[in-house]
Amino acid sequence: MQKVGNKYGIHRVVEPKDILPQPALRLSNDFSEIYDNEILCDVNTLNVDSASFTDIKKRAEDDPETVSKIIMDIVTKYGKLKNPWTGSGGMFIGKVAEVGDSLKDRVNVREGDKIASLVSLSLTPLRIDKIVKIYMDKDQVDIKGQAVLFASGIWAKLPEDIPEPLALAILDVAGAPAQLNRLVKDGDTVAVIGARGKSGLLCCYQAKKKVGPEGKVIGIVHREEGKKDVEDAGFVDKVIVGQADQAIDLLEKVEKANEGKLCDVVINCVSRKDCEMGSILIAKEFGKVYFFSMATSFTAAALGAEGIGKDVEMIIGNGYCQGHADLALDIMRQSAYLKDLYTKRYC
Repeated sequence: MQKVGNKYGIHRVVEPKDILPQPALRLSNDFSEIYDNEILCDVNTLNVDSASFTDIKKRAEDDPETVSKIIMDIVTKYGKLKNPWTGSGGMFIGKVAEVGDSLKDRVNVREGDKIASLVSLSLTPLRIDKIVKIYMDKDQVDIKGQAVLFASGIWAKLPEDIPEPLALAILDVAGAPAQLNRLVKDGDTVAVIGARGKSGLLCCYQAKKKVGPEGKVIGIVHREEGKKDVEDAGFVDKVIVGQADQAIDLLEKVEKANEGKLCDVVINCVSRKDCEMGSILIAKEFGKVYFFSMATSFTAAALGAEGIGKDVEMIIGNGYCQGHADLALDIMRQSAYLKDLYTKRYC
């Protein structure tokens, strides 16, 4: 008879005891026996959070072997892939190996199903037996290993019409366009910082659907060479090359491109530090600023807005949003441009 597990996975916490798996320092990744409320998966690919992978590459000086060693060391030490410097994780795809006894009649997943986890690797018990390949330009890692999902965890069956590496990449940032969908209304001016990136272009697409012909989508890219991907998209009205950590310069560029006006909604999708004030400055008074980036310092955002006397609603990015997986995958089905571009990037 299987051991009874806690709904939120507290039974996997090794250190310190009696806290949730995400803030915990170390989890048990001994899967010789699973608990009754766990789903054991054979993992083949990890999609590492962009902020985390950027940080690891920097520490490894862009050497794949060192990146591999850092990732292996983190998982060996902590029983999960939670970057100790950024606090972020990522997600995985794999095949269901075993379903706990108490879940067999409650969940729509069976042994052999291919799934993508929709909860962070920063709280997912994970064991890596071997790192097969590092994709330095995709934030992805092929592995041989296993992981468990708890009863409270969420996942999605992989679609048959979208390649697995592409589905993994899209599902990793599915929360961004889904939450944006709630924040934006017809006629709004929306700025997306990090518009060329994976979450950024998805947000641009969904924003254009929501703002309609009277609204405007402004895409902000970090470098000139990233401009073309956004310009060619067909659903971005203005493209600005600007650095979000240079707040005053970004403000001036947005005002110039937008006839002196600021934005109703600002979406921050960049994986860089010190971009809080650039996001806040380009928002209108009483506007909304959505920080999807895990590199965000919410202390800097709160105190920074206070310091300039800016009354804006600031929203913390949530990787989970009801219906987010279907919405993000549907964007791939609706936009031939994005599906082609992302297939080239991630497959």
